[in-house]
Amino acid sequence: MYYKSPSYRAAYVLILAFLGLLALICLLPAVHLLAVSLSGKAPAAANLVTLWPMDFTWASYQKTLSNENFLRSLWNTAERVLLGVGLGMMLTVVTAYPLSKDDRIFPQRSRYIWFFVVTMLFSGGLVPTYILIRMLHLTDTVWALLLPALVNVWNILLLLNFFRTLPKELEEAALMDGAGHWRTLFSVYLPVSLPAIVTLSLFTMVTHWNSWFDGMIYMKQANWPLATLLQSIIVQVDFTKLAANPAELSELSDRSLKASQIFIGALPVLVLYPFLQRYFVKGVVIGAVKE
Repeated sequence: MYYKSPSYRAAYVLILAFLGLLALICLLPAVHLLAVSLSGKAPAAANLVTLWPMDFTWASYQKTLSNENFLRSLWNTAERVLLGVGLGMMLTVVTAYPLSKDDRIFPQRSRYIWFFVVTMLFSGGLVPTYILIRMLHLTDTVWALLLPALVNVWNILLLLNFFRTLPKELEEAALMDGAGHWRTLFSVYLPVSLPAIVTLSLFTMVTHWNSWFDGMIYMKQANWPLATLLQSIIVQVDFTKLAANPAELSELSDRSLKASQIFIGALPVLVLYPFLQRYFVKGVVIGAVKE
């Protein structure tokens, strides 16, 4: 058997070693970040912390989680993610389902697909979009963050292709039993499309969680999402956004405070990813399965 040959086993070991090294390279920065966030002021400020905390303390996390600006930004981001994932996936599903049908069932299908593809390649631009949001009186509302990116064409194409790989017999059986297209979509297609739905939901969640630029231009400072607040603190090194007592801040290292905020900001994605990762292989398939 080929998998018992020495060359196959050697290649297998080399691949495992390469993947292990790659995983280690990805993991070490997160471990270093956690160690810095849990270290005292002196070793963190002197850049002495590597992969293990020195002068262990929770002070940076206590300061971060007791800050009203940080908690308000966290809530604004949670609201954005919940609405963005829910509404975005609903629109993605109801758009991808009819576009996955044959031309005999949906004669104008190709024209609609090209319409969506053109909007993916050419956008209106930042200034026209900003003027439109202002004219609609959506600035400083969560809808200014949601509506411009509510429908992701790439996600529609992914789900469309996933629907087209499903056996036609499932739909034919449902239609013969008297189900309409809505019943077929929700009772037949969605239950067997769970990998694609979960994968696209994670993509949408990460997009909304990490978006910071739209929050900066559309929202007032008091209503910034978490990514915008962190960008202003970490990149612009502006700790006034924390609205904290300068005397209290002087007791903490800037590096520990930044590390704790970055770690808290990334924690939801780090927690969810291992549970959703197993759906990726089946969920992200574009035309790989042919009938």
